Amino acid sequence: MTCTKTTIIEKIVEKNNQPPSQAKDTIENLLEIIKSTLASGEDIMISGFGRFQANEKSPRKGRNPATGKTMTLKKRRVVTFKCAGKLRDQINQSQ
Repeated sequence: MTCTKTTIIEKIVEKNNQPPSQAKDTIENLLEIIKSTLASGEDIMISGFGRFQANEKSPRKGRNPATGKTMTLKKRRVVTFKCAGKLRDQINQSQ
């Protein structure tokens, strides 16, 4: 099962006895902070959870799968996530 933004909001409402609108605003603000921080090139480190990092990918050769034509793909930025040790241990413990 996938955990969606709506699911997270519902769980916050249950746990904290908050109105849904307040929980939604909290999640929206958190996500906006994460997006703007990554867009500015900074990392996000959440203790006990992990690190989000914006990395640059170099230009590279690629191929259009529909035509088979080779092309050069432009450089781009991608977001990576590295799990914290505590979270990794918790995930592996539940197996």
